[in-house]
Amino acid sequence: MSAAALRRATKESVSGLPRAFWWLWASTLVNRLGAFVATYTALYLTLERGYSASYAGLVAALHGLGGVVSSLGAGVMADRLGRRPTLLIAQVSTALSVALLGFMEHPAAIAAVACLVGMTSNASRPAVQAMMADIVRPEDRVRAFALNYWAINLGFAISSAAAGLVAEYSYLAGFLGEAALTLLCAVLVFVKLPESRPERDTAARRSNEPETGLGTVLRDGRYMGVVGLSFLISLVFMQGSVGLPVAMGLDGWSPSDYGFVIAVNGVLIVALQIPVTRLIEHRDPQRLLVVSALLAGYGFGLTAFAGSLGVYALTVCVWTLAEIVNSPTQMGLVVRLSPVHGRGRYQGVYTMSWSAAALIAPLMAGYVIDHFGAAWLWGSCAVIGTVAALGYWLLMRALPPASPTAETPSPDSAVPAAAEPSERSEKTGA
Repeated sequence: MSAAALRRATKESVSGLPRAFWWLWASTLVNRLGAFVATYTALYLTLERGYSASYAGLVAALHGLGGVVSSLGAGVMADRLGRRPTLLIAQVSTALSVALLGFMEHPAAIAAVACLVGMTSNASRPAVQAMMADIVRPEDRVRAFALNYWAINLGFAISSAAAGLVAEYSYLAGFLGEAALTLLCAVLVFVKLPESRPERDTAARRSNEPETGLGTVLRDGRYMGVVGLSFLISLVFMQGSVGLPVAMGLDGWSPSDYGFVIAVNGVLIVALQIPVTRLIEHRDPQRLLVVSALLAGYGFGLTAFAGSLGVYALTVCVWTLAEIVNSPTQMGLVVRLSPVHGRGRYQGVYTMSWSAAALIAPLMAGYVIDHFGAAWLWGSCAVIGTVAALGYWLLMRALPPASPTAETPSPDSAVPAAAEPSERSEKTGA
């Protein structure tokens, strides 16, 4: 590709998105640049503090449990208080709890604060996703979610390398560094991001139209089907960070070998997320989700036959492609099925599926590997991926195509003018 063609492709990928989106994108990047706790807590507990691997696994599970607990409450806050206040509360609380974790000494205190970190760090996700849906035009949302996911992985890739150097000097410096960058995120939100929560229109208030509650979300069968499928896919994808390192270690591979293999995931996402999204953003989401579920399941399934680093890296390529396709496509589907005035709650329930997977995936990997062997874990991933693909196919057969939208927010505004017709129909149960 020539330099001119590359510039043109880049411009097409980033053009047309509102200014508020880019400030939200910047806050995501800064947040992920400080992702020390998620990357190095297990090493901190086992190498620095001398705790067992079982205790480290328990702390990881409690971190996931905290996310499950906070997801629903944060979704309600995003709808009631607004996206901006929820983000500020979550990010300031995350900074304080992460800094506190670095000073904890007693095992029970470490476990409790890790659960608190899980609660606070996951509380911002429903607000971020709801705000992104508020400020970006429907036809641009898949691209916007892909760009945000790209920022997450770019920041994580940089932070993983930097955090390794920091950890050699001081684990406490890593905790405090993450706290400082999270506070910087809060400052960005406070200074640059206006509130984006759509106001209920006069007609809805006059007719006493009931507000969307958590019960509304839980009774939405199609949406809860998407949440369930998201949980299954999350169980599979998370084996890259919980099952894969354990299995490679049992096969005699070193931590640096695992680091090389998993680095393929980050490199591919950074390199391919934007161009792949340009190819798929207007294609049939049902087909994309079915194919991505199969690629995820069988990509991990192929790990059972890996006998060299090259084959391990090849399997990572397969399921990374699934991740690149699945993430923005599924987020676009989630927004499409969410009523405008209930986006926070709907996003909270969706976020809960990932948090629940973060809780279950380590337990699942440990149990299956200990009792049956790693090959059974990879076979289970293939089965789960197949079930998810079938679920996407069945769930979306009767899903009507997205309607043309009347929602046209100004590039400089964070508040959409109106709900798109498909979202209004979903709110009334159509």
